[in-house]
Amino acid sequence: MITDAQVHLYWPDTPEHPWPRDPDRSKPPARHARSFTPEEMLGAMEAIGVDRAVIVPPGWAGEDNSRALGAAVRYPGRFAVMGRIDPYDPATPELLEHWLEQPSMLGIRMSGKWPTKPTQVEDAFSDPALEWYWEACERLGIPLMMLSRQFASRLLPIAERHPNLTLIIDHLSTQEGTTPAEAFAAYDDMIALARFPRVVVNVGNGPNRSRQPYPFEDVHRYLRGVYDAFGAPRMLWEADITQLTKNTYAECLRLWQEGLPFLTSDDKDWILHRAAAEVLNWPE
Repeated sequence: MITDAQVHLYWPDTPEHPWPRDPDRSKPPARHARSFTPEEMLGAMEAIGVDRAVIVPPGWAGEDNSRALGAAVRYPGRFAVMGRIDPYDPATPELLEHWLEQPSMLGIRMSGKWPTKPTQVEDAFSDPALEWYWEACERLGIPLMMLSRQFASRLLPIAERHPNLTLIIDHLSTQEGTTPAEAFAAYDDMIALARFPRVVVNVGNGPNRSRQPYPFEDVHRYLRGVYDAFGAPRMLWEADITQLTKNTYAECLRLWQEGLPFLTSDDKDWILHRAAAEVLNWPE
């Protein structure tokens, strides 16, 4: 069993299902400018042997999770959802109380900005007005995927105050950079979070930050450091397929199957499936 822990699926911008018109929101990658549908993802998965994937609706498509949840219903066992929600919306406290009651909903992904307050996600991490939100997610057992990029240090106070809150650091807390060193600018801050048992890492973005072809040896030291600090049961593989430009989906998977000599067979089983099953409460 192989689980891709994060894929952005989205549908075309149409009058019936318009994308938000906020010019400050992130935009879809040129490779998939109009859409990347469940059927396209299933084809990519079947080509390389991925069994299931976690849908993360992208910020440019808004806060409506209905189509992602619908895909999980149409393809049972193949998809589940880490949905989007606006933490500043007055309706959110009540929505959180029933969030995990939605079929195939696993948690929440925090990224970008939200319609009710022009606050970037990294600023929300340190906003005292959201203390209730962290408390509620901790109490309700809602896992949070955090797009921290170069701001991993801002997750530290949240982890300290809420030790039972599951925080998933997205994409190795990397950012765009001309070298791996630039991309991994927050590496030390990310590693510092390893002392909190409920903090885990989405690790598949290493190839995207490499400047070398497969097996992407210029990022191996960072991947080994995450492995040494967090351990395989707290590492979730994902490829961020819609962001791939210089490498392939197959290469991203192959790296974790055979390109990192320090991984044992048991490690690979954790990273490629068991960690996602346990952390996200998505059993087979």
